[in-house]
Amino acid sequence: MGSGQDTRTGVWLVGARGSVATTAIAGCAAVTAGLQPPTGMITETPAFAAAGLPALASLVFGGHDITHCSLPKRAEELTTAGVLPHGLAAAIGPELGTADDEIRLGGPQPGDARTDDELIAAFTADLTDFRDRHDLARVVVINVSATEPLQAPDAARLAPSSLYAAAAVRAGCPFVNFTPSTGLRTPALQDTVAASGLPHAGRDGKTGQTLLRSVLAPMFAQRALSVRAWSGSNLLGGGDGAALADPAAAAAKNAGKERVLTDTLGHTPEGQVHIDDVPSLGDWKTAWDHIAFDGFLGSRMILQTIWQGCDSALAAPLILDLARLTARAHEAGLTGPLPELGFYFKDPDGGPAALSDQYAALLAFAERLREAR
Repeated sequence: MGSGQDTRTGVWLVGARGSVATTAIAGCAAVTAGLQPPTGMITETPAFAAAGLPALASLVFGGHDITHCSLPKRAEELTTAGVLPHGLAAAIGPELGTADDEIRLGGPQPGDARTDDELIAAFTADLTDFRDRHDLARVVVINVSATEPLQAPDAARLAPSSLYAAAAVRAGCPFVNFTPSTGLRTPALQDTVAASGLPHAGRDGKTGQTLLRSVLAPMFAQRALSVRAWSGSNLLGGGDGAALADPAAAAAKNAGKERVLTDTLGHTPEGQVHIDDVPSLGDWKTAWDHIAFDGFLGSRMILQTIWQGCDSALAAPLILDLARLTARAHEAGLTGPLPELGFYFKDPDGGPAALSDQYAALLAFAERLREAR
């Protein structure tokens, strides 16, 4: 088989009609057509030019979702919300329509009587049909659906994210989990994942508040400053705000934010992150952090940060990066977890915790992929 630049690659998005997926699909079409620059895409920087990544124009999109709002309609809504530039949805209407035609109904829906294995079999059939009809070299499955509550260890059923992950493995597709949901990380799938030899990556994308934490926490550690407390607050709307209004889902989300601090500082400082659903904010969010630390001779000091941004616009270029990098890893014969992609995750598959160290590992990964051509 030729290099990744010569073949077509499928990108199957779980949550394909959500804000992140819609922005990623629209963004890929806009960049490919030369309508917008690839801002935020690390894979479009010079360091990755010779890594053999699949071209953006070679990506074919499909996915699962439980909603019926079409991608063109979602793009219009995101334009009204200020996420997509005016006129873009109309300019890439055919591309959005083509991707929308490849979205299949997910599940389980309320009242769905199918067993876990029946659901996995149905999702697997969707993936293999997509791959076969489009003659794709491979399909990367990326979970960008709403955060689900963590399941109890003795739960009788697999979590929905794990059903999709199991289908990806059964279909021979690399899997990326951009959400805090369980995905592949359940004992029920451990042996199956290990035996598959498929590359897979991460859990919970690092887009805003935690991105900043992974930069600031090493600063305190390297300057030998003692962090006593690190508290935060998130105000957000849209689908994420509604999903994270569930305390169990919020707890799953916050676990990743806390992990970055613990791994970097060597202890867990006092304080919590509070998440508030503010529907009027739509796809925009505000994240505030209050950091209490001690300096020389016990002098007490404070650092406060405010991050205001659009999660969909922050996440979409990372989704495109991860699709290309994971597809290339699969083509190069890499197997198992990809700790080199820790740069993108709150809860990576091992590797360093500091963003600068994760970036160095990512650049080394680009060189490894180049040498594998």
